[in-house]
This record gives sequence, C-alpha cells and structure tokens, in this order.
Amino acid sequence: MSSVTQSPAISQSAATAAPTSKRMLWTGRVISAIPVLLMIFSAVMKLIKAAPVVQGMPRYGYPESQIVTIGVLELLSCIVYVIPDTAVLGAILMTGYLGGATATNVRIGDPSYVMTVLLGVFVWGGLFFRDARVRALLPLRS
Repeated sequence: MSSVTQSPAISQSAATAAPTSKRMLWTGRVISAIPVLLMIFSAVMKLIKAAPVVQGMPRYGYPESQIVTIGVLELLSCIVYVIPDTAVLGAILMTGYLGGATATNVRIGDPSYVMTVLLGVFVWGGLFFRDARVRALLPLRS
C-alpha cells in the first residue's frame, strides 16, 4: 500500500501562505455566500418546477425533462463547495456549471451572462480568502 503525499512544491507553497485570519475567513464566507445563495435559490426553483423555469427552458434550448437533473447538479455543487474539506472540488464544479450557464446565455444573446461570470469570480474570490492553499496557488503580490 502506498500513502498519498503532496509534492514538496505544493507543501512548501501551502506552508508559506499566510494563515487565514478570522477577518479573512469571514470575508471569504460572505463573498462565498453570494453565489451559494443565488444558486441554491435557482436549484430550488428548478426542483419545484416553478412556472417561470418551465416556461424559460425552451428559450435556452433545454428540454423540460432536464429541469430536475440540472437543479440537482446545481444543488450538489453548492453542497460540495460549502464543506471546507471539499471546497476546492465544489468551486471547480460550480465554475463548470456557471460556465455552461454563461455559454447558454451568450448563445441566445442574453446579456445576463455577466452575472454568471461574476458569480464564478465570487466563487473563487471567496475561496481565496477562506483557504490558504488557494492563496498559495494564486499568490497576489502587493
């Protein structure tokens, strides 16, 4: 049996990253809450098959039969994101979901794609403040 170890470069980068202060942690939580709350609201609207969602699906080119599946995927990615140990995977899943939403909006000429791009920025921005490992991977120099 082999044990899983981090590469020395990643371990050193994570070790040199500034620890997460309470202020940074809460800033990250607030920033992260914005896309999470909006996506959970969107997922619930899909899961209950709210009339505006059902009516809007043909406009976006998706069959009504996919509403619940899309809502479940949206909700699951949010759940994975809010769990600290799986937050990076959740950010990747949320970014994928939001990328699809962005592409769909651009394809039909809907300018609301700006919102999905901003939500993606908030996903990673919130995680940047919450997680020293992300700060080690994306060092912003002042």
